[in-house]
Amino acid sequence: MKALAVLHAAQLVTLAGPARPRVGPELAELAIIPDGGMLIRDGVIAAVGSSAEIAPQIPADAEVVNGSGCVVLPGFVDAHAHPVFGGNRVEEFELRARGASYEEIAAAGGGIRSTVRKTRAASEAELRAQTLKHARWFLQCGTTTVEAKSGYGLTTADELKLLRVIRSLQVETRLELVPTFLGAHAIPEEFTDRREEYVQLVINEMLPQVVQEGLAEYCDIFFERGYFDEDTTRRVLTAAKGHGLKLRMHVDQLTNSGGAALAAELGAATADHLEQTEADGIQALARANVQPVLLPGSVYALGKTRYPRAREMIEAGLAVVLATDFNPGSSQTPSIPMVLSLAATQMKMTPAEGVTAATINAAYSLQRGDSIGSLEPGKVANFSMFDCADYRELAYYFGVPLTHSVYVRGERVFGAAS
Repeated sequence: MKALAVLHAAQLVTLAGPARPRVGPELAELAIIPDGGMLIRDGVIAAVGSSAEIAPQIPADAEVVNGSGCVVLPGFVDAHAHPVFGGNRVEEFELRARGASYEEIAAAGGGIRSTVRKTRAASEAELRAQTLKHARWFLQCGTTTVEAKSGYGLTTADELKLLRVIRSLQVETRLELVPTFLGAHAIPEEFTDRREEYVQLVINEMLPQVVQEGLAEYCDIFFERGYFDEDTTRRVLTAAKGHGLKLRMHVDQLTNSGGAALAAELGAATADHLEQTEADGIQALARANVQPVLLPGSVYALGKTRYPRAREMIEAGLAVVLATDFNPGSSQTPSIPMVLSLAATQMKMTPAEGVTAATINAAYSLQRGDSIGSLEPGKVANFSMFDCADYRELAYYFGVPLTHSVYVRGERVFGAAS
């Protein structure tokens, strides 16, 4: 594999800094190099600096990419997504436009259960084909790593099917997928009057098989009224931890059920959503060093108005993460730039804070901060080039596809050569 060099980037946004998640004022420190250059060997960043510093180091046979007029960023790391599912929920989208709420639709048999029916009916090959399409969408938006949850099967066979699709895609797409088991996403219809039986199925059958096949790194749960309560959440996640899985949690999305405090108590890596979390929950996360994963796309798509209290979280010293929550029912976007726009306009995060939250902080939330999330020597050469001269334009021009090209391990996976 011959060397690759990038020269004359209008801004090389390196995110160079301490080897840990960024907090407080550090969220705004992007370590930008004007007229930046980067040398890559064997898919790993060898050198970063000004173009004048990098040019003399370039081997004669290297491929040279002209970054003139472009911003170069670490590949986005999407730390909360549901990319494997059957069908879609456009009918429910229209129902919400006509005034129905997410909760009303779910109570009538829609919501997660609707996607479960379609996902169960899809073959593994059909799910793989649809997820490959979703993977292309992520790459086209500048994302190179995605946390991928199961959760639309809700039987042992179907949950394993989803996780096997995720594993198979690791060799079919250049997008890196980090697998998370979400069997405790909802109570399936056939267990409506036998909730405890389903919980036992998750604990005693699903979890052991997922771990035995090595299909997941994390276990997640939807801790919410009408889904999984505090006692159930404790039991499921304690069992998952006992099997060696790390923990992530959907909490405080629709109601404030004390989910942030429970995530802190259980030692979760992340607490996700947090739309309803108040000051006490924020402080609990800060004391336990749990990373909040904020998902403004789901608030927007559901037509709600209460966004997570990002500014208070930053002021409390939390290493905030931004992610898409890509899924067919409540956040139908794979676009981190769209999320950056929502973070700026609805949560008053600066564009710099948003970039940090969707790169290096997101990488650390997936225990990959030592290899991705910033452009520094020794790290994997996952980066994206955007057709703009200032990184703030990614949030400013919402809805405009500014992606010029995307590279994974030093190889172009989207866009044309410069």
